[in-house]
Amino acid sequence: MKKLSLSFLFLLLLVSCNSTKHVAEGKNMLTQNYIYVDSVKNKSSDIQKYILQKPNPKFLNLPVGLYFHNIGNPNNPKTPSKWGEKNPRSYNFIKNVFSEKQSIAYAKTFIGLNKWFLNYQGPVIVSEGKVKNTEKNLLTYYKNQGYFKSIVTSDINRDSISKKATVSYRISKGKPTLLDTINFKIESLVLDSIYKSSSTPSLLKTGNQYNDKTFRNEASRVLKLFRNNGIYNFTESALGFYLDSTRTDYKTNVDFLISGNRLKETNGIYVNSPYKVQKVTEVNVTTDYSFTRKGETPLDTLKYDGINFLAHRKIKYNPKYLSQSIFLKPGSIYKDTLRNLTRNDLKSLKNFKSTKIEFNQISGTDDELRMDILLAPIEKYTLGLETEITHSNIRNIGSSAKFSITNRNAFRGAELLKLSFLGSYFNSNSGPGWEIGADASLEIPRLLAPFGLNKLVPKEMSPRTLFSVGSSFQKNIGLDRQTFTFLSDYKWQYNAKKTIQLEVLNTQYIQNLNISSYFDIYSSEFSNLDEVAEAYDIANNITTNPNYPLSTDIATQVPEAFAFMKKVSDDDSFKATNSDEYNTALNILNRYNIVTSDFLIPVLAYTYTYNNQSNFSDNNFSFFKIRLANSGNALGLLSNKTNVNNKKTLADIPLAQYFKTDLEYKKFWDLGGNSVFGIRTFLGAIIPYDNSDIPFTKSYFAGGSNDIRAWQTYELGPGSRNTGLEFNVGSLKFLTSAEYRFDVVSKLKGALFIDAGNIWDITGSDFVDEESKFNNLSSLEDIAVGSGFGARLDFSFLILRLDVGFKTYEPYLNGNKWFKNYNFANAVYNIGINYPF
Repeated sequence: MKKLSLSFLFLLLLVSCNSTKHVAEGKNMLTQNYIYVDSVKNKSSDIQKYILQKPNPKFLNLPVGLYFHNIGNPNNPKTPSKWGEKNPRSYNFIKNVFSEKQSIAYAKTFIGLNKWFLNYQGPVIVSEGKVKNTEKNLLTYYKNQGYFKSIVTSDINRDSISKKATVSYRISKGKPTLLDTINFKIESLVLDSIYKSSSTPSLLKTGNQYNDKTFRNEASRVLKLFRNNGIYNFTESALGFYLDSTRTDYKTNVDFLISGNRLKETNGIYVNSPYKVQKVTEVNVTTDYSFTRKGETPLDTLKYDGINFLAHRKIKYNPKYLSQSIFLKPGSIYKDTLRNLTRNDLKSLKNFKSTKIEFNQISGTDDELRMDILLAPIEKYTLGLETEITHSNIRNIGSSAKFSITNRNAFRGAELLKLSFLGSYFNSNSGPGWEIGADASLEIPRLLAPFGLNKLVPKEMSPRTLFSVGSSFQKNIGLDRQTFTFLSDYKWQYNAKKTIQLEVLNTQYIQNLNISSYFDIYSSEFSNLDEVAEAYDIANNITTNPNYPLSTDIATQVPEAFAFMKKVSDDDSFKATNSDEYNTALNILNRYNIVTSDFLIPVLAYTYTYNNQSNFSDNNFSFFKIRLANSGNALGLLSNKTNVNNKKTLADIPLAQYFKTDLEYKKFWDLGGNSVFGIRTFLGAIIPYDNSDIPFTKSYFAGGSNDIRAWQTYELGPGSRNTGLEFNVGSLKFLTSAEYRFDVVSKLKGALFIDAGNIWDITGSDFVDEESKFNNLSSLEDIAVGSGFGARLDFSFLILRLDVGFKTYEPYLNGNKWFKNYNFANAVYNIGINYPF
């Protein structure tokens, strides 16, 4: 049935592949636009946005959306009765066998299906009017760049047989006009004083090419200058640029005029009023604003730091803390920057649905303003539910859910107190398993630190402090791990693009409760060790009480296997005769010790993030992040005790001691037409010290839906090794990706991508084989490459993603390593939410 459905869909698409099927006689479908600037073909995205008609969107160079549109028929009946007249046999058959109601529903199904197909974009028909308007757009575009004598022409190349057409736009720019003498004329002494005292230079400079964008930026600069120096009523209408159009030498003089008066209404009459520096002399904050109570007299009022706090019922916010988010204090000169800072900081409290700030001139004055802040609070208690479907090499398909309750303004300082409860169910390799957990977090919208350290970060940077404590318990998942975590985290916005985060006492305790299941879960480890046991018995001529085969009894498996590994590690003769098997046993012993060990991981970390993305729709931006972390350095000073493996302990718990550095860089380019090209590079290293092991949870891995997508999570590496183990981890990681994203049809988007990277070991451990180590630049030959394509459904609030990754270069293969398994049989299918980077 599935094959039949796919075949039917393929036939429908095949029938619809005549892209001009719905193009009327005498009309032509646009297939391509060509732009020639001074006889040179130009594909700049800056120009493309001025073209009013573009061809139908394509996926893999095919107008898939148009093909779906062509399956429909615009002439088909629109009502069940008309559909029945056109299809009497099937309509009457359903009517006679069932009922007329069912035949109407049957007809509506086909009408709806036809309408669904037709909802896809139809063929773009060339319009001479739009072509001419595009000429005007392009002419305006180049004149705005100073090419005042540019010429734009167009040609429509029609093919009456295929009903297709292309349009060519030819642009002759001519010679650009340069700025010559620039005169500034400021009619107000107040404005003139502010302008001359400014340290920001003008953007208009003699000798520069005329560009309309530069004039707009200059107007914006001057507007910000005055509005940040108390001129609240200043607007762009007070600015004027006048060009000398009489010159014929491709130069122009510029007069920049700034008016000294504004129009002021008095009793319905508008009069000129000189600009004055204005102060905010009164600040009112309504903490429970609603439109339905607008104009009512507040029942609760109090004053703090010169600010009037009002409420229709009761003031529930501590004025001491709320006033810290208000940066325009009574008596201060009006500044746009402080107004915006106040709005943004109040929004960052996550306590208010809306934040409205109004300014009114105080009656009888020319230089005094009243600021009214209207805060509409969010409900104090809110519930949240998150669900997830998961899959990994060790865990089969499973599901999880997280329920949370948030208490806003928990202690009257706009704090967020959040309680969360986690539950999950998995079908693991050792049978069904579950996990439960709970955590509590308190987010405080200010820096809470002793010894006056909070003063080091001004409130203008929107600092916040986060405390979190939690625990989780697993049953029949892995080694039945139980974790306890405590986190104190400080974060602030250094400026609009830079964020700083400090993790202090980010402590995690990991306890494994089911070590006896180790070889049952990591079965490949046991198979490899069993082969070592066979070789060991042969090498030592052991026939009585042989090691091979190793016990599979769950009660004795781990103790006997552990004893055997210790026996091999102490046997120098076996090391000399069977070095490969000897190293395999030591590798398994090392991994066993790391995975089964309990760990105390106290982390101190510093994170710096740079992101110049202006808003969510900005597709031209850079992102950089560095995280420096240390575990165990401070707490290691409190103890000199070690365990039997010579690992430092605190309260008899092995202490994780390491330094870790992560670097990440991302860059995106907007290519026009909703197409984006992006790159991502990640480099991370973790180095243990004082004979410590690296906890499994802090090691690097490669593969997965947000990593190298041609390999599953934990499958790739380390180095040129292909271990076949359930997990592979390393202490050094390099990853880079490039992705081209584009529209297909409607909410469906496509992507082409290349991922490259791997993990290595840089600890220098004797347990690690040479193929897994990063020795020098020659180790870069171990970088694996995957490539593929993806499809995404964009629902605005989230993106559902399917990526298909193909193994392109496999460093662990012998001989030819390129494209050997580049096929669907060896592809990895990744399902994810949102973009991979």
